[in-house]
Amino acid sequence: MADPTVRPFVIHTPDTELDALQQRLAATRWPDAETPSDWTQGLPLAYAEELCAYWQSEYQWREREAYFNGFPQFLTELDGLDIHFIHVQSAEALARPLLMTHGWPGSVVEFHKVIGPLVDPVAYGGRAEEAFHVVCPSLPGYGFSAKPTQTGWGVERIATAWDALMQRLGYSRYFAQGGDWGSAVTTAIGLQNLGQCAGIHINMPNAGAPKDALANPDEKDKVALAGARYYAEWGAGYSKQQSTRPQTLGYGLVDSPMGQAAWIIEKFYEWTDCQGHPENALSRQELIDNVMFYWLPGTGASSARLYWESFGTAFGGGAERQVSLPTGCSIFPKEIVATPRRWAQQRYPNIVYWNELDQGGHFAAFEQPELFVQELRACFGEMVL
Repeated sequence: MADPTVRPFVIHTPDTELDALQQRLAATRWPDAETPSDWTQGLPLAYAEELCAYWQSEYQWREREAYFNGFPQFLTELDGLDIHFIHVQSAEALARPLLMTHGWPGSVVEFHKVIGPLVDPVAYGGRAEEAFHVVCPSLPGYGFSAKPTQTGWGVERIATAWDALMQRLGYSRYFAQGGDWGSAVTTAIGLQNLGQCAGIHINMPNAGAPKDALANPDEKDKVALAGARYYAEWGAGYSKQQSTRPQTLGYGLVDSPMGQAAWIIEKFYEWTDCQGHPENALSRQELIDNVMFYWLPGTGASSARLYWESFGTAFGGGAERQVSLPTGCSIFPKEIVATPRRWAQQRYPNIVYWNELDQGGHFAAFEQPELFVQELRACFGEMVL
């Protein structure tokens, strides 16, 4: 019988696991250096060695563990799987429920800088009526959520489970937000339209190019098409591997902390607005924080399986499947593909908020927390629960 209880959760890593991490970092078997003097072959050896040294001697997980435990966390069983989530309730009487979903290679770590301003806007220069109750679940097989042991946990199933989660928490109506896989899950919530979600916001619209954009592209079309071409030619190897052979990949990622770190951090170089180095967008500590949410629970294979389950269906952009719910889109310039509005309009015909920003990338909440909060306040200010 399913267990509907919501149980408090605290991250606690045994000393033995931290000792083993140190031993593995110290015993890293390094490849030879890349042949070009840039990132075109992946994470450069010299930077990888810097990260490893920092992780060993300066990074303090116990301090970070305590920091993340400062956010109220819980577990609850949804469709047979224990799901980890952060749930922070606002003291404001008119606060609105907000579900936020991360993607790969991110985690709930992405949201740690925006939860406070969303929950307590007055303390961060906002208005009381802009407050939210914030719920941030870890995707199945990610972070401290359980790992599916059977097939079938794709985007659509997650969307249904998330809707059930919000109802279990007492939210009969809510807003939903997401980027990356979180955008796909949020889009699926909109497509399912089960009656509880009142509107969505996404920072990575799932929409392909319409025929007229291909035949007669304007400047925004050209930028988006160039981004799509680059991604297909040079940036999509990880997704091909994860969508076809996640198990094979998992042996290396779960066995080697530097292998897991390199697999993740290379994408933070590619997908952030970082002017050539990921630490221009995020601190070294934040980068390793996010890696730890993969390394500690050993999710190298289980996180990749979402691609195997969903790739090729979740990110389709045809007009045959449209989201009728009120939709807001924030387009950050260094997104993988900076989707133009006429592309998005095919999939989301009820766009009530649209903004194109001048800084930020794929990990919007992580990179540009103040702008991200402003976008959500503006977007959901246009919607009614």
